[in-house]
Parts: sequence; C-alpha cells; structure tokens
Amino acid sequence: MSGRPGFDEAESPLARLASRKGKGGEPFLAEAEAMAGERLRADFTRGSLMPSVTQRWDGSPRAGRQAAGAGDLGDSALDARARVNAAAEAVGPELFGLLLDVCCFLKGLEAVERERQWPARSAKVALKAGLGILSRHYGFAGRAAAAGDGRIRRWAAPDAKPRVGG
Repeated sequence: MSGRPGFDEAESPLARLASRKGKGGEPFLAEAEAMAGERLRADFTRGSLMPSVTQRWDGSPRAGRQAAGAGDLGDSALDARARVNAAAEAVGPELFGLLLDVCCFLKGLEAVERERQWPARSAKVALKAGLGILSRHYGFAGRAAAAGDGRIRRWAAPDAKPRVGG
C-alpha cells in the first residue's frame, strides 16, 4: 500500500494488520486484501458517504435554494457511491457492515467486537473473509498473486514452441 494524498496510513487499521506477521512469517492480510479495503475506503470518501456531524450553512433558508443533497453531488461522487453499492452487493450484508466499520470508519477490531458482542479475535477472522471476497470483486486477488509468484510471463499458448531463425 503506497502513500496517497488525503490518506493517512498510520490511522488505518488495515495498514496495521497488513504489517503484522502471522505464525509462519507471512503478513496477516494479503496485499490484495489490503488494497481492496483501501479502495473501499477511497470510494466511501469520494462518495461523501461519511455522516456529517456539524451544521451545514450552505443549505440555509436565506441562501435562496433547497438544502444540499444527492442531486448536488458530482459525477465522480455518484460513481464512487455506485462502486460502494456494488461492493456491498458482492460482499453481502453479513460482512459488509464489518468492512465499513474497519475500512471506512477506522474502528479497531476490539471496538467492533465489543460493540457487536462478538468473541475475542472473531472480527479478525470475519474481516479477512470479507476482504477476500472484496478483493475478488475488485479483481485484485488474481492480479496480486500472479505478480508476486516470481515466474516469467509470456504471451503464447501453453504448448507453443519458440522459432529459431526465420
């Protein structure tokens, strides 16, 4: 996961989980899973889906127009909302709420387990499952695995023979 403008990786629970090593020395989250979670976060942010907790003065009665709403969003924000909805459909309601809590609202796993009254470390397993589904939805799962296996790639049929000379 590379640093991007507008995203502080230090505040992301995914960045911490991606850097932690498992028993065998491999990272807990695969690169594709971490990328999928960060993409969900980016779309959530671009779609202006974060709840507002302050007063909006641009929609006041004196402004002479109606309150700001979804009709005031730009095309990129609407596209981002559509991508979040598609991700929700792909993952399903059982795991998507957890993905929103961790990836978008930046809640820690312990906090999620407390709020949902789940057993300890169960959110970690459910998060990995949800991110796996999400990475397949975004098309990251195969790409990250193929890029990191160290094999030489070629543009030919599996049974193709090289031609020498001519």
